[in-house]
This record gives sequence, C-alpha cells and structure tokens, in this order.
Amino acid sequence: MTLPPYLSKGDTIGLVCPAGFMAPEKWQTCVGQLLEWGFQVKLGSTMTSESANYFSGTDQERLDDLQTMLDDPNIKAILCGRGGYGVGRIIDQINFKAFRKHPKWIIGFSDITVLHAHINRNLKIATLHAPMAAAFNDGGYENEFVQSLRKVLTGEKCRYTAAAHHLNNPGVAKGRLIGGNLTLIAHLVGTPSAYKTKDRILFLEDVGEQLYNIDRMMFQLKRAGVLDQLAGLIFGGFTDNKDTDRPFGQSVEEILHHAVSGYRFPVCFNFPVSHEKENYALKVGAEYRLEVKNHEVILQES
Repeated sequence: MTLPPYLSKGDTIGLVCPAGFMAPEKWQTCVGQLLEWGFQVKLGSTMTSESANYFSGTDQERLDDLQTMLDDPNIKAILCGRGGYGVGRIIDQINFKAFRKHPKWIIGFSDITVLHAHINRNLKIATLHAPMAAAFNDGGYENEFVQSLRKVLTGEKCRYTAAAHHLNNPGVAKGRLIGGNLTLIAHLVGTPSAYKTKDRILFLEDVGEQLYNIDRMMFQLKRAGVLDQLAGLIFGGFTDNKDTDRPFGQSVEEILHHAVSGYRFPVCFNFPVSHEKENYALKVGAEYRLEVKNHEVILQES
C-alpha cells in the first residue's frame, strides 16, 4: 500500500465537487482556512457550477474536473467539497494513470467512499476519509476533528480514543483500515470497486436511513461474505435515522449488534467517524491497531 507524500506549506490543494452541488457560501470559509494553514488552493470548475439540478455539473463536467485535478502535478491533495451522490456514475471513466505514478491525497467521506474503495481495491494507494468543506463553517475549523485533517496531511500519525460502550466486543485487531459509508459499501458489493476485507479493520457510518434499510444492508454484507474474515469492526455514527409508521422494533445499535453478534473479532460502537461534527481523519489503506478495552477504545496508526 502506497501512502501519498505529506504536504508542506505552500503546497496546493485542489477543491472539487465530483457529486452533489455545493453553493459557494458553503465552501468559502474552508478556502480561507486552508490558506491560513499555509496551503495554496485551486478551485475546480464544479465549485462554481451553475447547475440547476442536484449535481454539480453533468457527468462529463464532473469527470473532467476531477480528471484535471488528478493529472495536475502541482496539485498535492484533492479535497472534495461535499458528497451526496454521483461518483458511482463516473468512477469507471476516470483515468488513474497519472495518479498512479504521482499519488496525492484524496479527501472526503459519504459518496466519496466510492473513490476510497475503488482506489484501495485497484491501485493500492491510501486515501483520507475526513471532513469536507462544510465542516469548516461556524468555527468548525477549530475543533479537533477538522484539525485532525491538518495533522494527518502534514504527516502526524493518527491516535484516537472513544468511550466504552456496553455492546462492544473487547479485543485487539491489527490490519489495514478500510471503510466509509454503509450504503455505498453495500452498493459496491459485486462491482470492481468493492473493498477486499480479509484481515482488514472495517469502519462503517451512515446518515438519514430507514432502520429497516440499515438492517437490510448489514445482512447484505453478511450474505456476501464481507464480514467473515475481518480483523475488527468499527461502528461510527448512524445519525438522523428514520422509522416506519409501524416501528421496526429495534434501535440502530440493536440492529448493528444483532447483525454481528455471531462474529468473534473486536467490535466497537459510537466511534467518532460520522456525517456530523465527530469525524476524525482516517487513512484508508494504512496499517492500524484497534484496541477495544472495557473502559475505552484506542485506534492507532501503526
């Protein structure tokens, strides 16, 4: 697994929206803070899109914008403005030839899970599951989660802790870290972009899903063998869940626990990786040690 070069002051970060539309007022604080951190910023055309629909541009426009950033040797990292939906429509048309020769950090979460998984599976280059542009708003750039992005980009190794949870399965796991949004990981099953999960530490999070759909996706992962040979499993935030008129009958934590109760690997709940503020920067593809103790959880880059 190749880790892209870390950034130094003066390096350029490209901003793109390869999926959903993002209004300029949502990313302006991010640009200002990146400049204050000492980086240069190059805006992709999708950041100022005049699209009238959900996407930040047509499939071709979004593809071209991302391709330009991947091919530009002066761009040292690519920060996705937002996720939403759309990367899966263009992933098979992306040319990674220049990126393979000169890797750079690709940063984002949510729909950007498609990029993380595809690059991990096919190119064996590490990426960053981390806060995107909107997280910088309302003073967010001062919190430890956005600051974790700065630290990781400049070469600091990750070490994060989380509170104990009564549903945790204690133990120690070592392996490459993979993961992201549950919905996208489930949708990638059976495609050339799906993660290989044997001996990996997998993290999952999601937002705005029906409880029954979370249950359905977890059983899809089980039936597809995705969970069978994991080294460890991390459940992050599952927020803004919805229920049917006739209640499903389980909380989201009960659903997740039920789905993995037959496995013996370490499992932790409520780790700070999510669609909310609590979203530490994680190197997808890097080696980590997960220690699930009775009083705390430690995830540390090896």
